[in-house]
Formats: sequence, structure tokens, C-alpha cells
Amino acid sequence: MEELRQGLRDLGYIEGKNILIEYRGAEGKNDRVPALVAELFALPVNLLIAPVLPAILAARHANKAIPVVMVASIDPVASKLVDTLAHPGGNLTGISTLAQDLAGKRLELLAEVIPRLRRVAILHDVESQNSVIQFKEYEAKGRVLKIELQSSNVQGTNPNLESAFLAATKAHDDAIITITNANLLMQQKRIVDLALKNRLPSMFQGSTWVDAGGLMSYSTDEFGAFRRAAVYVDKILKGANPADLPVEQPAKFEFVINLKTAKQIGLNISQSVLYRADRVNQVRVLSKYSTCSQRNHLTPLSN
Repeated sequence: MEELRQGLRDLGYIEGKNILIEYRGAEGKNDRVPALVAELFALPVNLLIAPVLPAILAARHANKAIPVVMVASIDPVASKLVDTLAHPGGNLTGISTLAQDLAGKRLELLAEVIPRLRRVAILHDVESQNSVIQFKEYEAKGRVLKIELQSSNVQGTNPNLESAFLAATKAHDDAIITITNANLLMQQKRIVDLALKNRLPSMFQGSTWVDAGGLMSYSTDEFGAFRRAAVYVDKILKGANPADLPVEQPAKFEFVINLKTAKQIGLNISQSVLYRADRVNQVRVLSKYSTCSQRNHLTPLSN
């Protein structure tokens, strides 16, 4: 969220002076999202920023007039959220980080790091529609690369992660990939610690996981995506129609490695792979996300 604030500051918006930000978080409980969206729309807000699919869907169902800026990993065309990337139509536009389209590249990087990679566990929340879509993408890429995938299913805000990792080790999986959603992001420290404890090489969909102790990630610049979202906020508040603002796709991808974690699990990463990394971490720092919406404030706060 600080990246979003910085993007807004760069464009002249100062929180508490000429813009108000109303924050709501569902704490990983998707059934709470529609009520939270309705609560925000009742304020009313000038626009909503939705970083997860349940919030996008709830916003479209609740109100088709208030603009929605997404920062989401889904393919908005395939998901039928927009008409086309160039001309979204409706009230939704924003950033598509294309997390699912990077499935094959993540598997390829794991194969380069782990000799004779044969089996990979995919940790995902079966209650998340977006996670189910992404798992199917991994399955398709796994068949092409001749890598066997094991579905490590969890669910709820307190997932049984220990059981999932135990199953992965018993099945002699060579690595584990986590498909990020709100519930699993809230369990970030548990997941990276379990991967370390089980000496299981881990691949993630965002650099914050590597900062928290995960082995590797390959993703778009998620912080940059939230800074770019501020540009959409600015254009819409100045009168632009979201139906005419093209959905932006990433131009740059980040490959991040935690060398300390590699040493802890006894994995030797070749220099050729390290040279290709955009960043090599040596320390562990835990980061967090939150969700928010926007409300423009065009009159003095005293009024």
C-alpha cells in the first residue's frame, strides 16, 4: 500500500489533504468481501481499487457505475471481466500482472536449479477461483515439460499447512510452488518456515515471499504495479472513462533468489543461474499486504 501512496504522492495527491483512502480487509474470508464492497460503495467512494478476484466480482455485481481499478493476477479477457485489453468497456480497468501466464517459466527455472526435477507440489487454496484457474495452467505446462505435479490442497483462513508439507515430503516431491491468494499470503511466514524445515526448494509468485525466506520467485514487479495503479486513479478522478483506459500488462519480470535459504536447505545454485537473477537476497525480512479502496476528497477537511 505504501507503493500506491507513493504513486499518488508523485501525482500530487496527499492523503488527508486532497484525497481520502478508505481501507477494508476481509482477512482472507472471501464471504465477507461483498459486504465490505457494499459498505465502501455506500460512503460513497469515487472509485475502488480491487487487488483480488472476489473483490472485482463483488464490485461488478454491486455497482456498474463506480469505476474499479484492479491490480490482479488474472487474465481479465479470459475471465470475461473486460471486452478487450485495449478497450475494456464497462467500469473496470487497471493492471493485469499475468501470474498464471508465468507458470511455465517458474517450472523451467526450478528444473535449472534442481537436477533431474521430476515431481513438484502445487500448494493452493481450493476455495479460491483464481487459484484453481492457475493450477490448471501449471498442469498444462507440467505436461509439456514432462514434470509430474501433485496438488497440495488447503482451504480456509487457517489451512492445514503442516499436513500439506508432510504429504509433499512423503511423496518425495522435489520442490513446491505456492499459488498466492489472500489466505495463503496471511500464512506467509508459516509457509516459508515449513519449506525450510522440510528442506524443500520453494518457488513463489512474488518477491515478498523471498524476502520472508522463500527460495525463489518469478513474477512481475508487484510494487511497481501498485505505483502504476495510481496513474489510473489520477486519470479517472480527472474525468477519464475506465471503459477507454487500456488494461496494462507488465513489461518487466523479476527473478529473485534467496541465497541464504539455498544454503540452509543444502541446495547449490549455479553461477549461471545467479547471474540471471534480478536480485539475490542474503537476509530475511517479512513484508505484508493489505487491501484498500479510494475516495477522492475535493473540499477542505474542515468542511
